[in-house]
Amino acid sequence: MNKSTLWSIVLAATAAGLLVAAQANAPAAEEPARIALKQDDAAGLLQVFIDGKEALGYQYAKHVDMAHYYPVLSPTGKLLTIQETEPYPHHRSIWFADTVQLEGKRNASFYMARNTRLDKKDPKSPCRDRIRHVEFLPPKIAGNQATLGMKLLWEMDEKVPVLDEERQLRVVALGKGEYFLDMTFTLAASYGNVKFVSDPTHYAWPYVRMHPQFSVEKGGGTITNSEGGINGAGTLMKPARWVDYSAKVEGTAEGLAMFAPDTKNPPLWFTRDYGTFGPRRPDEQSGKPFTLKKGETLKQRMGILVHSGDVKDGQVAERYQQYVDGKL
Repeated sequence: MNKSTLWSIVLAATAAGLLVAAQANAPAAEEPARIALKQDDAAGLLQVFIDGKEALGYQYAKHVDMAHYYPVLSPTGKLLTIQETEPYPHHRSIWFADTVQLEGKRNASFYMARNTRLDKKDPKSPCRDRIRHVEFLPPKIAGNQATLGMKLLWEMDEKVPVLDEERQLRVVALGKGEYFLDMTFTLAASYGNVKFVSDPTHYAWPYVRMHPQFSVEKGGGTITNSEGGINGAGTLMKPARWVDYSAKVEGTAEGLAMFAPDTKNPPLWFTRDYGTFGPRRPDEQSGKPFTLKKGETLKQRMGILVHSGDVKDGQVAERYQQYVDGKL
C-alpha cells in the first residue's frame, strides 16, 4: 500500500449497522474525519455524530407519517427542536411536506399525514398517506464535512405513488459543537401532473419547530431576521435572507438560523412566537395553486446554522455571507 490517503465508507450489514468514515495511512498533516454515522434500520434512525457527540438524527421508521430530522441538538447538547407537541402534533422538528393533488386523484395532505393513520389509537399504525423513506445514497465523509443522500416517495392510499423526492444533506462541523446543514429537497412529478394546493398561510419549505425552551412564548427566545425584524410581529410574512431563533437556556445562549441562498429575491417567511418558522416558495408559487407537470422537478435549497450565543455572538450575518459566497 502506498502512502497516499485511502478513504472508505463502511456499511455494516446488521440492523444496527454503522456507517463510518475510515482513513488508512493518511499523512499526519491531513485532518481526520470528524463526522460519523450510525444507522439502525430496526429503529428507523440515522444518527449524525460530530467529534464523537450526537448532533442530528434522521427518522425514517415504517410507522412515521413522514421522514424528518430529529433530534437536532445544540452545541451543548440541548434539544433545539421538538418532534411532536400539542396543539400541533403534526409538526416534525425539521420537515418538508405539502398538500398536493395527483391528476385524477383526490387531494393528499402530506403535511397532515398523521391524520391518515389507520388505527388512530396506535401511534405505530401505518399511515394511509405518507412520505416514505426508500433508500440511502452512498455517503461521502472527509475531514469536517459529510454529504448524505436519501430517496423518498410521497405515497397515498398506501400504494399510489404521487411524487419522488431526493434529499441531499451536507453536514459541516464548525468546531465547539457548532455545525451547518446545507439542505436541498428535489421533487419530481414522475407519475403524472401534480397540483400544489397549499393554503395561503400554513406552509413553509422546509419547516422548523423549535423546542418550547427556545421559543419566544415559553422560553424567552428571540426571532431576528436579516432586515432587523424582531419576533413574529416583525418577521411574519416579511422578506428576509435569513431568520434566527435563539434563547438562553440554563444560562447558555444558543440558537438555530435558516439561510435562503437567493439574495436578490429573498423569500417571505412564516414565523410564530410559539416556535415554528420557515421560508415560503417564490411568490408565483406561494399560497396559490400551481401545477408541476409530469417529468418536471421542483427544488428548494436552504441552509441551517446551529450556533452558540445569540444572533450577534453566533455571527449569523457573517456566516450567511460565507454561505452565499460558497465558503461554508
